[in-house]
Amino acid sequence: MTLIEAVPNISEGRDHSIIQAIVSSVEDGGSRVLGVEPDEDYNRTVITYAGDPEQVISSSIALVRRAHSLIDMRQHKGGHPRMGAVDVLPFIPLGESTEEDASSVAEACFTELMGEVSMFKYGSYASHPSRSRLPDLRRGGYEGLKERFSGGEWKNEETRMPDSWPGEWDEGCDRFGAMAIGVRPILIAYNVNIEESEPQVSATVGKVLRTSGFLIKSESGQRIRVEGMLESVQGMGVKLESHGISQVSMNLSNPDKTDIHVAYEAVRALAQALGAKVNGSEIVGLVPLQSMLKAGRWYYGENAPEETLVEQAMLGLGLSTLEKFDPESRIIEWALRDMEEGE
Repeated sequence: MTLIEAVPNISEGRDHSIIQAIVSSVEDGGSRVLGVEPDEDYNRTVITYAGDPEQVISSSIALVRRAHSLIDMRQHKGGHPRMGAVDVLPFIPLGESTEEDASSVAEACFTELMGEVSMFKYGSYASHPSRSRLPDLRRGGYEGLKERFSGGEWKNEETRMPDSWPGEWDEGCDRFGAMAIGVRPILIAYNVNIEESEPQVSATVGKVLRTSGFLIKSESGQRIRVEGMLESVQGMGVKLESHGISQVSMNLSNPDKTDIHVAYEAVRALAQALGAKVNGSEIVGLVPLQSMLKAGRWYYGENAPEETLVEQAMLGLGLSTLEKFDPESRIIEWALRDMEEGE
């Protein structure tokens, strides 16, 4: 069975009636909703769903159109980088599905939505290698789009304009902003909790760990980039006001290179050296079973049945510190058991 996962991030994390209406549009399209995770501080919700290609195409088009009608970016404030009502819509091949299968889904959605919303292609679906990285496309955020699209100052002309847009900055653009649509491998969105009210240690740790590292500037204006410690990691420090803490917020784009327990222990070691305490972590969205098993073996010290290793991973990573982590619904393979059996 060809299974495709979609993990759109919408720019609404506070109004639950809007969130539910958008989730309902996904269900109406035929996909199985696997997770809905609103975040009031980020004012952002991660929605995870899966199905066969036809179901995911139908659900994704419905989600974008419903978000367009319900979310007004002119009123949006939040703590996470974003450029549109649907900020990003990635498609991920699951099981025996291929990258080509996911690209076909992305292309079908892109074609259907052309002229309705502004869209950047990214990831392996990008129209040019220079446009593959989401941070490069998102730079400047929603607030900078009008000037950017209208010929204002922009550092890289190759990433200035979307792959599709109405052709002028109209009320629809003003309301929706722009979105990135693409194809990527399984990514783990992972946040480590730091006991500090302002993200000072968190910001420093994020810069040191992330693959891109950080810039050092001389008084004469020269620059040197220092590479980060971890491979295939994006990271930054953010404030989590509702809990009175901060987080090192990371995307682990290739868990085979840097997995969750490696990221957690690296953050903990650096934070401790800087005088701050780590208190658990959270996974946003779903996580591959293999990543949980690797973490379980690290904390348990030996091999064991899957259920035992998952339990040890949850304990070692402190995954239920902020809210309960349910492995049956949050581990991809476990959540998809009955779909893969054709039930």
